[in-house]
Amino acid sequence: MIDPNSLPYYNPEVDRKVAVITGGNSGIGWYTVLHLYMHGFTVYLCGRTSHKIKKAINEITIEAEARLGLLEKEVDDFGKDIHLGSLRYIHMDLTDLKCVEKAAQKLLKLEDKIDVLINNAAILAIPYELTKDGFEIQLQTNYIAHFLLTMRLLPAIKKCHGRIITLGSLGHRLEVTYWNLNKKWDYKPNMIFTWFRYAVAKTASIQYTKMLSIKYPEVLCLSLHPGLVMNTNLFSYWTRLPIVGMFFWLFFQIIGYFVGVSNEQGSLATLHCALSPDLTPERDNGKYFTTGGVESKCSYVANNLDDAASTWIWTIHELKDRGFNI
Repeated sequence: MIDPNSLPYYNPEVDRKVAVITGGNSGIGWYTVLHLYMHGFTVYLCGRTSHKIKKAINEITIEAEARLGLLEKEVDDFGKDIHLGSLRYIHMDLTDLKCVEKAAQKLLKLEDKIDVLINNAAILAIPYELTKDGFEIQLQTNYIAHFLLTMRLLPAIKKCHGRIITLGSLGHRLEVTYWNLNKKWDYKPNMIFTWFRYAVAKTASIQYTKMLSIKYPEVLCLSLHPGLVMNTNLFSYWTRLPIVGMFFWLFFQIIGYFVGVSNEQGSLATLHCALSPDLTPERDNGKYFTTGGVESKCSYVANNLDDAASTWIWTIHELKDRGFNI
């Protein structure tokens, strides 16, 4: 796994860097924000619940101060100085595309350039539900809302030849052949078919990242699987189920013990993609990474450009039908 200390540190007064992240208040996102903050970034945390985001900002600030003394000694070996960045809250509800649009407009008013966009937020394997925009909730939260956010922020990202990082999942491999995104997968038992809905959303996330890398070669667009992080809110639906929730909790604990990684270890792939100077658009655009920042291969479906183009066209049309022209 990469050592975050080996990645570039920035002085905000000399070289101001801006990152935008969804889902930065918990899990992998929390540690991603912590390290970006400690590397000198101005980080915008996008989320729908203000008190949760503000609580996370306070906790991250305290954790950064606690790590600072030891970290300064460690990074001195790399010949680097630490300058803490800043943390800011942006209201954004991924289940409401108008809210995503407003948040993007606000970000563009606040910043004329964005160095890194991290599409991190996700929900996992929950019951079938439609958003107010008429999309299946996992598809919108994990994919469509991030697609809209990315396209709206793209001018500010292009301005500084920035990076777009999208978190996929090992679960995307459940889509063994290309499935039309209009397919509902609203069947029982939910315990089975919800995972197909999740796979479709995560495959689409990887596909549109590949399409971005082709359409906008000056922007470094990467997707990744962070690792099997079991200590995360993503599994809260399963562990809170009556009676069987206890068995799911035990099952996840066992998996986590043998093959899982911590939330902080899960953030390393994102940090590598966001900060590594060794990655360039000319050589690495559209690539897929896995645990710890190791280059890997996604599934055949996710990697197929014809399928990716179909997903892109479908998304453009669906957003246009709802009043969002791309």
